[in-house]
Amino acid sequence: MSNVALSAKTCTPCRGGVPPLSRDEAEAFRSKNTPDWRLEDDARRIERNFAFKDFRQALDFVDKVGALAESEGHHPDIHFGWGYATISLQTKKIVGLHENDFIMAAKIDSIGEAAKS
Repeated sequence: MSNVALSAKTCTPCRGGVPPLSRDEAEAFRSKNTPDWRLEDDARRIERNFAFKDFRQALDFVDKVGALAESEGHHPDIHFGWGYATISLQTKKIVGLHENDFIMAAKIDSIGEAAKS
């Protein structure tokens, strides 16, 4: 599945009780769809750094990511400041990664690309 196909999907509610993706499954999603993201915390979380020209551009990006998170019902951890934003995704109910995290990552990548143009 390509990044475009993944970003066309919608996050599905995760109620827990679902096993998180294995390291191999997470790496397969990451490498095929969101290669700029890193597996962190023993493959229980993905993270990416974004660079911007100034604080305003970073803030605008974070605002768009926040709106996306609300519409998808899947909320990342966000750290940002002058010229940068770091986004971290994990499905908290399963304390690990789910397809939803990669759907969000693909959509966030699209926002990041649009912010630079």
